[in-house]
Amino acid sequence: MAKYLLLKHYRGAPASVNDAPMEQWTPEEISAHLQYMNDFAERLEKSGEFVDSKALAPQGTFVRYDGEGRPPVTDGPFAETKDLIAGWMIIDVDSYERALELAGELSAAPGAGGKPIHEWLELRPLLGGHSADTDCPSHR
Repeated sequence: MAKYLLLKHYRGAPASVNDAPMEQWTPEEISAHLQYMNDFAERLEKSGEFVDSKALAPQGTFVRYDGEGRPPVTDGPFAETKDLIAGWMIIDVDSYERALELAGELSAAPGAGGKPIHEWLELRPLLGGHSADTDCPSHR
C-alpha cells in the first residue's frame, strides 16, 4: 500500500471548469458539495483506502524561530497556505494509478449549479518507505 496526499487548493492551481468561488454558492450547493465529500470518504473507509481528511479554516499565521523567546509572527507578504489550501485527504492505495483514479473522482464534486467542479487536485506521495517512493513517475 502507498499513501498519497490529495491537496485541495483555493487558488494557485489551474482554474477549475466550474470556477465560481464557494462564497457565491447557495447553501444547498455547499451542502451538496460537503455531502459528496463525506460520501467519498465513507466509501474509501469501507474499502480500507481512507486515512484522514480535513477542511482547513481560512485563518492562519506564519511563525518561525528567531532566537530564544521571540518568535516573529507575520501575516505576509508571502503567499500563505490559508490563501492557497482548502483542505486535504490522505489515501492508502495499492498503486499510483489507483491514486490518480480517486483524485479524478474527487475532482467531480459538485459546485455552483450542482455541476461538477472539475477542480485540480495536487496528488503527492507521502515519503516513508512505501512503494509510493518509486511508483510515482516523478520519483523514478
